[in-house]
Order: sequence, then structure tokens, then C-alpha cells
Amino acid sequence: MSQETAADADTGLPLKRIGLYAVLIGMVVFYLIPIETGLMTAITHPDAYTGNYPYLPPAPGDISLQPFANAVDALSQGMINSVILVVPATILSGLFGSMAAYGLTTVDWRGQIGIYMLFVAGIFIPYQAVLVPLTQFWYNIVPLQDWVEMIAPMVPFFKDYHWKLVALIITHTAYGIPICTLLFRAHYKKLSDEMVEAARLDGASIRRIYRRIILPLSIPMFAVVFIYQFTQIWNDLLFALTIVQFGDAAVVTQDLVGIGVSQEGTNFPLRMASALVAALPTLLVYIVFGDRFAKGVTA
Repeated sequence: MSQETAADADTGLPLKRIGLYAVLIGMVVFYLIPIETGLMTAITHPDAYTGNYPYLPPAPGDISLQPFANAVDALSQGMINSVILVVPATILSGLFGSMAAYGLTTVDWRGQIGIYMLFVAGIFIPYQAVLVPLTQFWYNIVPLQDWVEMIAPMVPFFKDYHWKLVALIITHTAYGIPICTLLFRAHYKKLSDEMVEAARLDGASIRRIYRRIILPLSIPMFAVVFIYQFTQIWNDLLFALTIVQFGDAAVVTQDLVGIGVSQEGTNFPLRMASALVAALPTLLVYIVFGDRFAKGVTA
């Protein structure tokens, strides 16, 4: 390589990096503008909000945390109901999906391909297609309300209206099993067959192999499934509107529908603060499971 070519290469490399960094910074700014705009709106006093330049910080005298305080008060019950819904539905769908994938991957039996195709087909069933039969099922066919009302007096902190949350938990668990099975099956297909076969030769049962070998190796994929399911269930509104239909059992997404809206107008700082408060649990889940999520995706 001549000296001129080497000099061009030396000067070209920094220019390429500068261009790359400029593009990356531009993308970061582009994707963070909505969040920055929402945050600036949420810390603005409602009386001082004009909406002309929502992405600019408010004047020092117009800064107020009252929208966040009002948002927490308005969403507290919905947040509690969402936690009651999301945590068991996420855990159950992930656990059942893992068990189903184990039975469809490492255990040979007749008809497993056909059963697996049914799981795959279950992923493509839209929510809208099951709303009417789902409502009829929970309100007219299965007497879940009567069962829960009998159990409620025996369980502390259990209310009569929690039967709607139980119905939501079962619904989201059933709807989440197909996608969880698909994700876990892809993960189990990459596991060593020799390891499982050695355990079988040592006399380990199917249940013991799953509990002692498969389950510990599934932790990264559990992180992926938990983040995905937690986000999907937490943000769901359609099933909640269909089964809960507002009231004491309303979840946080239902509370967000009408918050800050009145005959006097729309309280945008309150709506933005409420949206940020409602999104906080999903952000915390990403932070807690972020490292394992990356391992599960790359596994």
C-alpha cells in the first residue's frame, strides 16, 4: 500500500466512525423524542400547559409534579388489579409452554407433529374472533363467579369481583401457551440429545429429566418468555374490556381510557403522567431480566 493510500485510509476511518455515530445519535434522538415530549408534558402544571411546544421543558414556575401524584391516585387500584392478573398469567403460560415444548421435542410419541401444528395454529387466532364465545363462556356456561364467591370469604384480601381477574388469568394463560411453546421448542431443539439420552440410560424418568436437566437450562428462555408475556398481558385492553367491563376489577389499561378527560377539556399533563406511570412496571421487568433476555435471544 502506498503512502497516499495509507493516509487516505487513516483519514477515512475517523470520518466513517463520525458518520456512524451521527446516524446512531440521530436514531436515538428520533426514538426518544416521544418519551421526552411525554415527560416534559407530564411535569407541566395543567394550568400552564398550552401544547404549542410540548417537547420543550416548561418554565421554572410551571414545573409541577402534581400530575404524577394525581396519576398514582387514579391508577392505584388498576395497577394492583393488573399485578394480580399479570404475574400468575405470565408464570403459568411460561411454565405450561415449557412443559408442552418438552413433550413435543425430547419425547417421541405418535401424533406429536399434529399436536404441534395445533399449537402453531393457536398463535394466529385473533382476539376479535373469540370475544363473543369468550364472553358467553365466562358469563353463561362456566359458573366461575359462583365458585369464587364461595371461596372469597375463606381467603384474606380476596373479593367477590376477583372472579373476573381469575377469568382473565385463565384466558391469557391459554392464549399465551402456543407462542411460549413455539419459543421453548426452538430452544430445546438446540439442546444436546446425548445429555438427555445419558440421563435416560441412568434410569431418570421423563419428569426427573425435565426437572433436573431441562428446567435449569431453560432459565434464559424463561426470561424471554416472561418479558414477552408480561408486556403483552399488561398492555392488553380488549380482553379486559370484554370480561371485566369496568368496575372494581378494572385493570390499568382500562383506567387509562378516560383519565384526564372531562367536559372542561383534556388534562394532557395528567394523561401523559398516567401513561408513564402505567408503563413503569414493564420497564422494570426489562431492567431486571435484560441480561437473561439477551442470553435467551442469542441462545
